[in-house]
Parts: sequence; C-alpha cells; structure tokens
Amino acid sequence: MNLVFDIQKSIENNYNNNAFYFGDTYYSYKDFAQVISDIRKEIQSSIKENEINIGLITNDDVQTYASIIALWMEGKAYVPLNPEFPISRNSTVIDQADIKTILDSSETKVFTEFNVILTKKCDTSEIDLTPVEVTKDDLGYIFFTSGTTGTPKGVPITFENLSGFMDAFWELNYTITDTDRCLQMFELTFDLSVVSYLAPILKGACIYTIPKDEIKYSYIFELMEDHELTFALMVPSILHYLRPYFDEIDCPAMKYSLFCGEALPLDVTEEWSKCVPNATIANVYGPTECTIFCTDYTYIRKGDNKTHNGVLTIGKDMKNTKTIIVDDDNNEVREGENGELCLSGIQLTPGYWKNEKKNKEVFFTKKYGGEKTRFYRTGDLCTVDSDGDILYLGRVDFQAKIQGFRVELSEIEFHAKAALDKLNVVAIAFTNSIQNTEIGLVIEATEFETKQLLDDLKTKLPQYMVPTQIKFINSFPLNTNGKTDRKKLNKLFS
Repeated sequence: MNLVFDIQKSIENNYNNNAFYFGDTYYSYKDFAQVISDIRKEIQSSIKENEINIGLITNDDVQTYASIIALWMEGKAYVPLNPEFPISRNSTVIDQADIKTILDSSETKVFTEFNVILTKKCDTSEIDLTPVEVTKDDLGYIFFTSGTTGTPKGVPITFENLSGFMDAFWELNYTITDTDRCLQMFELTFDLSVVSYLAPILKGACIYTIPKDEIKYSYIFELMEDHELTFALMVPSILHYLRPYFDEIDCPAMKYSLFCGEALPLDVTEEWSKCVPNATIANVYGPTECTIFCTDYTYIRKGDNKTHNGVLTIGKDMKNTKTIIVDDDNNEVREGENGELCLSGIQLTPGYWKNEKKNKEVFFTKKYGGEKTRFYRTGDLCTVDSDGDILYLGRVDFQAKIQGFRVELSEIEFHAKAALDKLNVVAIAFTNSIQNTEIGLVIEATEFETKQLLDDLKTKLPQYMVPTQIKFINSFPLNTNGKTDRKKLNKLFS
C-alpha cells in the first residue's frame, strides 16, 4: 500500500514546516521525523517481528503521535489505551487484542507487567523513514467501542480500509496545503482523531491539539482565534458549549468546518456559520466500522437545507462506499420509506475482533448491482429522498452518542445491575438544557444513597458513560408490547 510511503514523502518534503503545536510548543516535521526514527529503532530491537498489535498510551505529546507513524512504518497496528479509563477496561482491551508490548510517553510506566517502551527515553538515532512493505490486509489500528455485554468490542481497520478512506476524503476537495493550521480535538481512542492528524500530515500542514488539562471547548475557541485555524473537524456537542460565545467568535481564516459523531441541528449550524463566514461547513457521517466517515453533506449558506426534525441530512455516500436502507429482512425499502442504513465498500472493517457472534448479527451478504456484496447494519434509522440524500431519523437499537462516542446503553445497565445485586435498571440518553446528550439511570426501587453505585461504575466505565442523573421508580411502565416503556422513562429527565 502507498499510504505509509505517502506519509514518508510528505514528512521528508516538509522538514521546515511546523507539524504539531502542543500547549505552547511547536515541533517541525524534521523534529517529528527524528522522534519517529528514535522510537522505530526501539521497536525494531524490542518487539518481535510477528507481534502486530501494540498498545499505545494516549498522551497529548509528539512521542505519542510519532509512535503511531513508527508502528505503521514497521507494519504494525496501534491499539489506543486511554490512561484515564478504568484499569479493568484497559486490561480487557489488552487481553482481547493479545497485546504484549505498550508504547508509553509517560515519565513512569502506566502498565508495569508488560514489555513497555518509554518513548521519551529512546536513544537518538539516525533518521530513517523508509517503511517496510505492508499488504492491503495488514492492520493499521484496532479501536475498541462500547459493547452490549459489558465488554468493549474491537474494530480492526486495515491499511486498505484507511487508504480507501483517504482516497474518498481527498475526492471531497478539501484542499489542505502545507500552509494550513488544523484542529485535532479528539481523544486518540476515538477514530475521528485519525483523519484529524493523518490528513494534515499527508499535506505537510500543522496540527493543533487540546491539552488534557484544558477545558476543551474554551481552548478550541482560543486556538481558532489566536492561531487562525483553517480546518476543523468537531463533534456538534462542542457547538452547544460554544453557543453562548458565538457573538464573540470571529474566525474568517477558517476554510473548512466539518462535523461528525452526533446529529447536527440546523439552527445551531446557521448561527455557527456567522462565526466562520468564509468556511465550507459540512455534516459528515460514519461509524468506526466503516473507517471514520463515509457520507457527506455541504451546508448551504442562504439557501434551503434538508432536515428531519431540525437535524441536517447526512447527505450522500462518498467515493468507495455504497449505502442502502433495508427492512428487517434485508430488503431495500422504497424511496421515502424508513429502514436501517447499511454500508458496504472498501472502507468496511473485516469484522469485529474475535467476535463471530457479533459479526453474524451485523454483517450480511446480498445481491447488489449484480454482485454478492457484504453490508454492515449501522443501527441507524434513516430514509432517502428523491435526490439520494439520507435523512437520519434516530436509532433502531439502544445506543446513544455521548460527546461523539457511541455508547451501548445496555453496557451501562449491565454494570449497574451487577453493582446493585441485579436490581432492575434502565439507562436513558436524554437531552440537557444546552442540547447535549447525557446519560440518566432509572432504578426500579425505593430511593437510596447512590454514591457507592457511582463509585463502582467509575471503576468500570469511562467518565462519559457514567450517569449524570439517577431517578427511582416503584415499577417500570410497560408499552403495548409488554416491554419497558423507555419513552415514558425518558420524561423523568425532562
């Protein structure tokens, strides 16, 4: 595959350009090349050739990003491990991915029982960016997302998947150049981070990250204005936090303002468009399983935009992806009818990591365009109009998007029931006063002190999955099908 060679070429051609801005420090592409080479040398001497999946502690520094490129140049995959996540969750990921070695830029080891390479302590070596040959089936990374049984599920992405995405991304004509300044606001366990660092690296642009000890939305505001950022991919929830400051925000340098990970409301988009008067604003969509994103829609300034319930359309499929909307029997529905959005194409993951049961649930093959084609069920309820634009209607299952992260509500319920000795609980995704999504928990019991429950959940779940509100009810209401009426429970948080 040419992707890693393209990375090499871009870094070497842009030695004098700034590659990263962390906090208040710039690193040039030559600095970046040196750190990559130092880490790569350590990988060569410390990791066996047949060891592919390597853990990566997701710190906000040049060594962490250099580790990704160094691993790719050695034909290895990175598995991100957030040091702020519960140890038990990271341990589950490590076990599932068969990780034996972890790259860590921390001053001291986060995990001591593994082969740990402290990347800040690597010896200086000769710069070497010549990659080994990788095949289309070799893995670039594995991201672990929320799982229904309390166990995160792994989504492996190959170099072919990633190359297919970049090919489709450039086809959208987002003309990033070596003079651009690009935002990278995402935690490295979130796959939107990949395009946020990879696209700029491939063009020799500078990447501006968010320090972990900063308030994310206010720091983004400062970066945009103080450093005149020109490209930004964000989750819509950031706009809800920024909305009170829209009158103060003026970013004429912004060329492209993209949104992904959550439903994008038209009203807040219209208000935001005045803050970035010269930017192309786009709503892009895609699950981790289809490599970052795979549909796009460009917001029309001073024109009519397609919406459903005030939410912008997710547009049409990008190059390399085919979309269909199906009924429960995988038959395509007619134009204007509702069904589940399904995806196919070269961006589609080979399948969940060591999880054949889940693969059989969400992947299927059917005749499409005269050929047998493999599709992925997204769990998103959609319809398509006469122009081919896809309108997002909601979820067909018990999932939610929190700060862009896809969350299985049943995973929260699983851990809550275990902590409460199997008391009946329901996790609810609700919209708060600033239109962001939070997690509520309803317990079928007489009210009691919940500190112990929350403390227990914090040891099992990332912070964004821990309920922010807890309600009690004597007995759960049932709908006409005899199932728990989640709509009625949702009203407890309104």
